[in-house]
Amino acid sequence: MTMALRDQFLAGMSTAACTVSIVTTDGTAGRQGATVSAMSSVSADTPQPTLLVCINETSATAQAIKVNGVFCVNLLRDDQSGISDCFAKRWTTGDGDKFSCATWVPDVNGSPRVVDGLVAFSCTLSSWKKIGTHYVFFGEVQDVALATEGSPLIYANRAYRSAVPIAPRSAPASGCNAS
Repeated sequence: MTMALRDQFLAGMSTAACTVSIVTTDGTAGRQGATVSAMSSVSADTPQPTLLVCINETSATAQAIKVNGVFCVNLLRDDQSGISDCFAKRWTTGDGDKFSCATWVPDVNGSPRVVDGLVAFSCTLSSWKKIGTHYVFFGEVQDVALATEGSPLIYANRAYRSAVPIAPRSAPASGCNAS
């Protein structure tokens, strides 16, 4: 791969709008967490719903997930960018513990779940694969904690964003036929 292609890929991916999550784990390898935007549903039509997250191979969180075998994907609300910044190491808390930037409870697997996040998916690790500089972790969802209100924190064009509903169009766009 050429550097030009890599740079174009990174520039193109920076325009993709992604939700922001904190992936956490706890167990014999300790409590860890990292900010991620690479999280996606894999399938709801398996014995357990499945999702994936991608975490850099050098992250202590990636190493801990492999040992602990569990993780929680905490999807943040649009007013929680400070939690994202703390876990992305953009700033630190006064006590040096990034977990002190929010209130946490253990999920069903013992991983930290942010109390007031938009949604939390408690997962057991079903498999993982190293691709380039990242691990892709596949998790079987054991529990889902849903908030009653809120909007997701989004990252696009290298900045935080908030989802804004778009009003339905009154007429189809040119060239489109109504169904």
